[in-house]
Amino acid sequence: MRKWIGMALGFIGVVVMIGLLIAGNYLYNESVKRGTEVELYRGDEEAAPAGASLTTDTEDSVVSEAERWFDQQEMSILEQTSFDNLLLRAAFINNENSNGKAVILAHGFRKQKEDMKDLAYFYYQQGFDILLPDTRGHGESEGNYIGYGWHDRLDYLNWIDRLIHDYKSESIFLHGQSMGAALVLMVSGEKLPNEVKGIIADSGYTSVKEELAYQLKHIYGLPSFPLLNITSVITKVRSGYFFGEASAIDQVENNTRPLLIIHGEKDELVPTEMAHTIYETAGGEKMLWTVPNAGHIQSYNTQPQQFEKKLKEFITNVLHKK
Repeated sequence: MRKWIGMALGFIGVVVMIGLLIAGNYLYNESVKRGTEVELYRGDEEAAPAGASLTTDTEDSVVSEAERWFDQQEMSILEQTSFDNLLLRAAFINNENSNGKAVILAHGFRKQKEDMKDLAYFYYQQGFDILLPDTRGHGESEGNYIGYGWHDRLDYLNWIDRLIHDYKSESIFLHGQSMGAALVLMVSGEKLPNEVKGIIADSGYTSVKEELAYQLKHIYGLPSFPLLNITSVITKVRSGYFFGEASAIDQVENNTRPLLIIHGEKDELVPTEMAHTIYETAGGEKMLWTVPNAGHIQSYNTQPQQFEKKLKEFITNVLHKK
């Protein structure tokens, strides 16, 4: 009898393990594998007040103007080979009035460089050269997986060096949205050249592990254990990193650059509490601005004039400290 009970329990254990592996691979495909179109979260429309548009008339005008400007630019396509032999690409927009100022714009999850055109236009107006990378697994860059900023932080160190050596950039800013915000926060913990002057992180998460755990609970009503742990192992095997490694909060503790953290107070994808945690943990000079009624990466849309004012003040203050 005990033998049969043991065999039954063993069989159940195998079935459960197979089920977890299937679920783990599904979550990997949804959240890490390149090319999946299904979103892991609800639309940002739910973060806006009832009856409200995600964009104001002013912001619509800014976006259309930015689109026209972006489409007219002559861009140089830069390439680098990553540490794991991926061909990565970025677009460079030269500004004749840059005087050594440059910004690297980091796009979000399943986005690409073209999605940063509104910010590119803003920075161009402030006299910056613009570098727009497609992160690994996105756009024109190679890669079969999304690094959530972790492996990408090393790629960005190479982009920084490229600006310094090829374009003589003397004052470099990093500005990221969502996953791109977490990316630049992860970069902040590395040993950076003196030419990197400031970092702006809009709607960034503390770590991949905490963000995916939040999504599992928020969308599916599921606990993170054991599914997230299994998916993390699958990600290590297939993509080379554990979720626990990809931590912006651990990296930003070692930050030494002026840091501006921006976050919408109605963000349903990355909870606003994460911005407060990042702010409290971050080393160096730092500032936190949370925007009422703004959803995920909607702060610019919600308060375009105030958003630009904050950026201008931050840039001016940083550059005056050179």
